[in-house]
Amino acid sequence: MASDRNSLGGRLRRYAKVSTSVGGVAARMAGGRLLGMKVDQDRQAADLRAALGGIKGPLMKVAQMLSTIPDALPDAYVRELQSLQAHAPAMGWPFVRRRMASELGENWRGRFAEFEREAARAASLGQVHRATALDGSRLACKLQYPDMGSAVEADLRQLRLAFSIYHRYDRSVGLDQIHAEITDRLREELDYRREARHMALYGRMLEGEAGVRVPVAWNALSTDRLLTMSWLEGGPLAAAETAPVERRNQIARNLFQAWYVPFYRYGVIHGDPHLGNYTLAADDTLNLLDFGCVRIFRPSFVEGVIDLYRALRDEDEALAVHAYETWGFVQPSRELIEVMNRWARFVYSPLMVDRTQPIQAAKSGLYGAEVAAGVHKELRRIGGVTPPREFVLMDRAAIGLGSVFLRLGAELNWHRLFHGLVDDFDRGTLEKRQAAALEAEGLESAA
Repeated sequence: MASDRNSLGGRLRRYAKVSTSVGGVAARMAGGRLLGMKVDQDRQAADLRAALGGIKGPLMKVAQMLSTIPDALPDAYVRELQSLQAHAPAMGWPFVRRRMASELGENWRGRFAEFEREAARAASLGQVHRATALDGSRLACKLQYPDMGSAVEADLRQLRLAFSIYHRYDRSVGLDQIHAEITDRLREELDYRREARHMALYGRMLEGEAGVRVPVAWNALSTDRLLTMSWLEGGPLAAAETAPVERRNQIARNLFQAWYVPFYRYGVIHGDPHLGNYTLAADDTLNLLDFGCVRIFRPSFVEGVIDLYRALRDEDEALAVHAYETWGFVQPSRELIEVMNRWARFVYSPLMVDRTQPIQAAKSGLYGAEVAAGVHKELRRIGGVTPPREFVLMDRAAIGLGSVFLRLGAELNWHRLFHGLVDDFDRGTLEKRQAAALEAEGLESAA
């Protein structure tokens, strides 16, 4: 179906729908600025959340992504967009029946022992149905919504327009690289065969982690827009927030390993830190779900992350400059480095001291909010910064994961967890390990 990939008609319909929902908010923002009126960001942010919350598809996912990228949006917008839920209303049975027939053929029903009509989970780009294979295996069938190719392209164009309007009034953070990174990741998320390869890659990288489980793709029952995988039974992670502290700490430890073993050992990270992307088994094993947004990093970028930690620990200014330049910051000034180091010290601070502690000392419910606000103010003062593309999802992952640790109230020795992964770091070893794992799953190395 061509319209599922990207059609002119589909894009035009999407433009109309999004413009109707968001246009009034943009007009009030621009009009207020032009007329010299005080802009009520809280009111506008609430209006924007209400508009986006009724739209199925990538625009809602983009809003959630932006809400966890430091300095991409004002605080008022962040607070409102974080309340968006990734559970859009599910498509009905007539859609499911037609789509399954188009993906697996008219006799698709005979390829399953059972297939539940009601969706078990509905998100921004697709919905999941429980099923049973002919051999009795329990399955999850992730089915992409119709016309998502057109929706993605239309929404990305609308996002660029929104960025250009916002950037006229706040130039503290250049948004071009953020838009480029979101563009590539969203387009990749439409390719379910690629997601199946990501899933296999994570299974390979985490096979030695007893506290983490990854589903297995059923390639014979999968297509570009249908991903069938083993069903992992589990409950919501949020349900553990009131559990005894020992249990919460173990869950947090499993989360740390699930995210950072792939990064420091293979240069790979999951870029979507949404609570709905993992569940807890009865024994508190962490089930990882949804592998559409995965970022593969250059080994030199990973080395830069470790170099900056050492630079801050040892007060080595030259090594800090080297780390930022390795990431892609072009000839950063001393003033810019001092501002960025404020943020870096916050992110690295739990790793610096060999003791058990919370991930954040402040009692604020939003991880890093106060520090990010101060950094944002300083960036405006010195003329702004354009973050390199790779930096975007790395920062987002750190904030997303930190927020989960904060919600769990976990207290761990983050220093020892971190050093357990980086003390034997060797860039050459990482390069070989990454290349072998990517080749085995048919994936490309980082550009």
